[in-house]
Amino acid sequence: MRLLRRSFFKTIATVTFFCLAASFAAVPAHAAEKVTVFAAASMKNALDDINAEWAKESGNEAAASYAASSALAKQIEQGAPADIFISADLAWMDYVAEKKLINADSRSNLLGNRIVLVAPADRAKPVEIKQGFDLAALVGDGRLAMGAVDSVPAGKYGKAALEKLGVWSSVEQKVAGAESVRAALLLVSRGEAPYGIVYQTDAAADPGVKIVGTFPEYSHPPIIYPVAILSEAKSPAAKAYLDFLKSEKATPFFEKQGFTVLK
Repeated sequence: MRLLRRSFFKTIATVTFFCLAASFAAVPAHAAEKVTVFAAASMKNALDDINAEWAKESGNEAAASYAASSALAKQIEQGAPADIFISADLAWMDYVAEKKLINADSRSNLLGNRIVLVAPADRAKPVEIKQGFDLAALVGDGRLAMGAVDSVPAGKYGKAALEKLGVWSSVEQKVAGAESVRAALLLVSRGEAPYGIVYQTDAAADPGVKIVGTFPEYSHPPIIYPVAILSEAKSPAAKAYLDFLKSEKATPFFEKQGFTVLK
């Protein structure tokens, strides 16, 4: 009887040991953290590559939501859950900052960009962009694709440049305002618009378009992409992710797409 009892308790102990071992094995040594990033649409190609690299190095996940900076800022204002915001201009970062929606100490200027005139790749010819150039004649009966000029940063930069060069009034009625710079790019890539104004980084990402001219830097405000951690950020990995964005490891991915990395 004692032998049976001893054997029974030994069996129970063995089963308990293996159950505990299995439960410990099921718990990863490092639980992956997820960082949610709200980023300007023009950053998609570079940031997708950077997020993949960061995931490999850190074991964490960066999930990016891309849209016009204006739309993202409004979503943040309405309480959308995100950890990091990267805007394509200073104005929309200022907008969320004024509403106390970012950690001010984490804010910095991350990238620079240029705006360019693009045309469908199969019928692209060089255009000399200068004071008073006849953009209206180039567009003809078609449309000039741009981000919405009252809200989308690329559209605002484009309008500022056309005003500075004295040609805005001649093309204002021909503008096809898109919800984001990538949407404007698509209109040109599909041949639905003969010309468009986008960032040079967008043009580099779509083989369906070619750059036919670059707007002089003096014709518009400096194109700066600020980044910040949001005040309602939940991810413990947000700071580490921001540090990675600003590290030498991220620089080649940005430069590959044509961004200027600001130090």
